[in-house]
Amino acid sequence: MTEVRTRIAPSPTGMMHLGTARTAIYCWAVARHFGGKFLLRIEDTDQERSTPEATQVILDSMKWLNLDYDNQGAVVYQMQRLPRYKEVADQLLAKGLAYWDYCTKEELDAMREAQRARGEKPRYDGRWRPERAAALGLVKPEGVKPVLRFRNPDEGEVTWNDAVYGTITVSNKELDDLIIMRADGIPTYNFAVVVDDIDMKMTHVIRGADHINNTPRQINLYRALGVEPPIFGHLPLINGPDGKKLSKRHGSVAVTEYKKAGYLPEAIFNYLARLGWGHGNMEKFSREELARVFDLADCSRAAARMDFKKLAWLNGQYMKEADDARLAGLVKERIAARGGDPESADLVKICALLKGRSQTLEDLADQAMIFFNPYSPVEADIAKSLENGGREALAALLPRLEALPEWKAPGIYAAMKAVCEEQGVKFGVIASPVRVIAVAAAKVPQIDQTLEIIGRDKVLERLRARL
Repeated sequence: MTEVRTRIAPSPTGMMHLGTARTAIYCWAVARHFGGKFLLRIEDTDQERSTPEATQVILDSMKWLNLDYDNQGAVVYQMQRLPRYKEVADQLLAKGLAYWDYCTKEELDAMREAQRARGEKPRYDGRWRPERAAALGLVKPEGVKPVLRFRNPDEGEVTWNDAVYGTITVSNKELDDLIIMRADGIPTYNFAVVVDDIDMKMTHVIRGADHINNTPRQINLYRALGVEPPIFGHLPLINGPDGKKLSKRHGSVAVTEYKKAGYLPEAIFNYLARLGWGHGNMEKFSREELARVFDLADCSRAAARMDFKKLAWLNGQYMKEADDARLAGLVKERIAARGGDPESADLVKICALLKGRSQTLEDLADQAMIFFNPYSPVEADIAKSLENGGREALAALLPRLEALPEWKAPGIYAAMKAVCEEQGVKFGVIASPVRVIAVAAAKVPQIDQTLEIIGRDKVLERLRARL
């Protein structure tokens, strides 16, 4: 059996967007499902817009999402392959399957304008095909650097069985002779990806549905080069909640922005994988589970819609299950950015206490600040909390807390509960003054665990000062 090989091939012209990340996840899942190879290629031929910074963002995003590509240390960069593209272009030229086109930009503009005036589809008319150029008496103009065009078949049609959309057929009469090499020697997208995918032995090319129009052109290039085309699978685009194409107006569209916003990579991985693909009732799953069951045939043909509330909920589920020490490491810098000293309290215990109440790391950091903000109790709140039996309950609680053999939440809770039973008051009567005095916060999570984290010395000192 032929080894299954897939690739993700982003362009380093900006941030890595959610759509590219989802495509990468599906490519990864197909390769892992069949025990094949998943490779990374950087399509950097757009020299005006490609930047090293954007390339690094791609590499960082892949690492963050744990998309382990199999050519680590040997990522393919198109600009390093220019001699190879020229070699293949020369082969097509020698076979009469490509030709030089000397049209100027002005001539091409005039050609298309005339076609529009006649009600025709604007397209290159093939005037520099050798036989037509000879019939028209065209002479190579001085000072014009030509582009190289692929001679597309005039007759017949291109048919492929798309792994998502099924059978698609396009007539060759709908396709003009595409440029494969620019005048500066840089290959065009459609040519470079075919050469790359042949050399990288791709068996599956999975990409967005906006590439469907490119596929018949590329299949004709494969055939001209005597190579069987790979399996193509095109994915519907991701829309915003309003059904329109996902863009910045809907919020963050770059993977890195979700990292900054405090989402966990496994939640983004899970959510994007489920965005346009389904398998029974699976909603939450691991990478390994996805690889086991993934099938391109299960992908929807309709555009998916982002549901930011569902994403936040899913991230919250992963937060609940996350290792406390890992969360502490992830939230540490966020605490510091808010002015807190993350070393001044047990951050692991804080994460254990708060993670079930947090949907993102940002939520977790916000809530954790009750342990790191300067101690500044509100006097009016303290006075109110000591009314209606609060002072008496607090006076009874203090010696019980002082006598605890160890400062642990169960013992703290038992002491508070015992005071309530002795004095016949509700738990809130004792919890309220303890909260506003010991924690100086309007709201706190479980009071016993909160007091354990604050520590015996601080709690007792603050309570004594009010009696």
